Amino acid sequence: MSDALQPNTAFKKRVFSGIQPSGGLTLGNYLGAIKRFVQMQDEDYETIYCMVDLHAITVWQDPAALRRQTRELAAGFIASGIDPAKSILFNQSQVAEHAQLGWIFNCVARMGWMQRMTQWKDKAGKNSQNASLGLFAYPSLMAADILTYHATHVPVGEDQKQHLELTRDIAIKFNNDYGVDFFPVTEPVIEGAGTRVMSLRDGTKKMSKSDPSDASRINMTDDADTLAKKIRKAKTDPDALPSEAEGLEGRAEARNLVNIYAGLADMSVEAVLRDVGGKAFSEFKPLLAELAVAKLAPISSEMARLMENEAEIDALLHTGADAARAIAAPILEKTYDIIGMVR
Repeated sequence: MSDALQPNTAFKKRVFSGIQPSGGLTLGNYLGAIKRFVQMQDEDYETIYCMVDLHAITVWQDPAALRRQTRELAAGFIASGIDPAKSILFNQSQVAEHAQLGWIFNCVARMGWMQRMTQWKDKAGKNSQNASLGLFAYPSLMAADILTYHATHVPVGEDQKQHLELTRDIAIKFNNDYGVDFFPVTEPVIEGAGTRVMSLRDGTKKMSKSDPSDASRINMTDDADTLAKKIRKAKTDPDALPSEAEGLEGRAEARNLVNIYAGLADMSVEAVLRDVGGKAFSEFKPLLAELAVAKLAPISSEMARLMENEAEIDALLHTGADAARAIAAPILEKTYDIIGMVR
């Protein structure tokens, strides 16, 4: 039996996650993902973060816009605290192993698995015959993104749990098909009050860069004045804030603003309500605005500085891609050996 076929049960604790560079980084991206990415740098993990530009082209992208958005997302990562000296940071298309392992996983995944993907149904809708093959198959590329690094943990939002379950299914099937313990069964990391940030105009809808109203979201590029204005105008209800979390039931906008405060302040919802319970929104909103400006305005300023020096961003991404490839290439080679490819 070759070395590649030996059981591999001791996986290094490694985190992988990525965000599409589709433009418009929002507070939802920050509290739901990037803030947690930063924290995990200082925990017991090797951390790998990626701009998944191959996923972005499952729908048509303007080439100039895609280049700008990839750099802007990288700037957002770095400005938020991702340290290229602590984490590997790169864009997906610079590491060919993603696409190569993605093809292998296309041959492992089953059509029925892919057809059950909720996001495929939502995005393709009734026009599925005109959607790209990439849009249908991209969950297997997402599995390759994760498993080409033998990532053991992935911080994800609730809306990505199904895709991670598919990744786990692919790993299990591959291991069973070839009688190996080669790919880890990756664990999701979902935690924190602000993991799902809702619209400032409708607390029942997720904050989205595609919402036609800019007032519905906080962009990570918003300056201090814009941040404060959006929070002042956020939709609320006429009642005072409760003192316990149960009092937020049926109050979507109130729950959302309290969750945002908790996420920005690194507090539990219960702790926030102990401090602000009984306050009217006319008292709470200025507190939230002050906190948001303190936490987010420096990120916006640093993003603007970085975007004025694209060469600095590109150099960091090239360095990160080299480090990523050093991990991915041996894993792909072992995968080829397992499945019987002559190399």
